Amino acid sequence: MTAPIDLYYWPTPNGWKISIALEEMGLPYTTHLVNIGAGEQFAPEFLKIAPNNRMPAIVDPDGPDGAPVSIFESGAILQYLARKTGQFGGTTEREMIAVQEWLMWQMGGLGPMAGQAHHFLKYAPQMDPPNDLPYAKDRYRAETARLYGVLDRQLAKHEFVAGDFLSIADFAIWGWASLWEGQQQTLDDKPHMARWLAMMGARKGVQAGRALFAEKRADFSKDSAAQTTLFKSK
Repeated sequence: MTAPIDLYYWPTPNGWKISIALEEMGLPYTTHLVNIGAGEQFAPEFLKIAPNNRMPAIVDPDGPDGAPVSIFESGAILQYLARKTGQFGGTTEREMIAVQEWLMWQMGGLGPMAGQAHHFLKYAPQMDPPNDLPYAKDRYRAETARLYGVLDRQLAKHEFVAGDFLSIADFAIWGWASLWEGQQQTLDDKPHMARWLAMMGARKGVQAGRALFAEKRADFSKDSAAQTTLFKSK
């Protein structure tokens, strides 16, 4: 029997990427909660696994050559799991290129831009003192809208993001895209993205990954101590 993978996790869009992938791939795993609002990502034992003090991270006891391996950065974890299982990474060179393109698009584009949209639209105005910055709000709201336009046009051509096959790119993008309302976006002009969101959200693996410790998900906009932990440099 395959030894369970240790998943270091908190219920955020980045955490969901890995919980969804593990569920969809049928891999056993043990969840270790990393309460980012309480600063547990700075614990020395976690930093040995994830030196950038960000979750998610994993430890696979059955890593390369049978030796344990720890991996941080959600994109790197997804690529590793796809290689390990032979699932959701594409089966031809062209498919693999497409998966990598859209995974990098999420890592370098949608994730950071949607994250900044969340920060400046939801959190910054509630900080003490308030940081209600119209330029920042407009900048990140507009860039997130542009990226969702790119996604919608891609999904007009294909059932899934990287092509007509489910991939780790879908797992990476779905969590952030599912929060479009909090990013002050609309789906009225994005019917293909709306279709894909609903299709992905109906999958049992996606539902299970999204539900993992969902009760722990908190509104940090009302928690000044958590804001200090999350938004101050360390």
